[in-house]
Amino acid sequence: MSSPTGPGSGLPVRMPRPRQPGRHRRPEPASAPDGAPTLVLAVPGAPSAASLSLAEEVVSIARSELPGLDARIGFAESQDEEFPSLQQVLARIVAEAGGDVDDAERPAPVVVPLLASPDSAHLRVIRQAVLGSGSGAGLTDVLGPHPLLAEAVHVRLSEAGLARADRARLFTVATAADGIVLATVGGEEAVQAAGITGMLLSARLAVPVLAAALDEDGAVADTAARLTEAGSQQLALAPCLIGPEVPDGLLAAAAEEAGCAAAEPLGAYPAVGKLVLSTYMAEVGITPQRPGSPVG
Repeated sequence: MSSPTGPGSGLPVRMPRPRQPGRHRRPEPASAPDGAPTLVLAVPGAPSAASLSLAEEVVSIARSELPGLDARIGFAESQDEEFPSLQQVLARIVAEAGGDVDDAERPAPVVVPLLASPDSAHLRVIRQAVLGSGSGAGLTDVLGPHPLLAEAVHVRLSEAGLARADRARLFTVATAADGIVLATVGGEEAVQAAGITGMLLSARLAVPVLAAALDEDGAVADTAARLTEAGSQQLALAPCLIGPEVPDGLLAAAAEEAGCAAAEPLGAYPAVGKLVLSTYMAEVGITPQRPGSPVG
């Protein structure tokens, strides 16, 4: 026997939540338009099961924000069949479309580097893979600098007990750092970009933040010394890095050299997936729906 709201026996039926009325109701998520280009997430560094899992989670976040999105994962430096290379993924997309890269009706895929800063070495490898694929794919900018990255670094610091979790609440953390070394890789341009994110992080935490290159000998230790000379007594190393672009052991070695604790890389923090999507949407001209705006 059934009731007006569902069957009277068996498993419970999950009923849809009523839509909140009024101009402040949450908008329904927009869907990817028909024929939208494929998003290809370019994962830097040596491929591994951990970097694949991280990339899959980032792509899952992007898909949840834009239902219907065709998103793939390609490894820029893969020589292993277990981890599809960026060139292979782009070639497969072309083959699925009929193999005609000059077909104006077929939108070229859009490659988004999984990089927080303009890492010159990794970007060069990604760019070469895109050009070598013959797919006509577009390559977007990296994800930072951006306020969402500062938020993600703040969260990772708080998870490590190195910063207050909520700047709006006046409670202290005994191990909170009073000076932050914001670590990146990829040369001077990457350090400058991380420095902008560092200024945003400094405003959130009300402590000095200086950027330094992990892959430059002595740079982290020198930056830590500058913070100490300026009056900081308890330092922390905070990676402005997603994770796959960092060689194993480099972060731990730098933290030990500087004599300070370190937070984890950003990983698949939700803001990373949202930044990947917004970078793609800006490239293809999809306008995001503003939170709080009326639907329909």
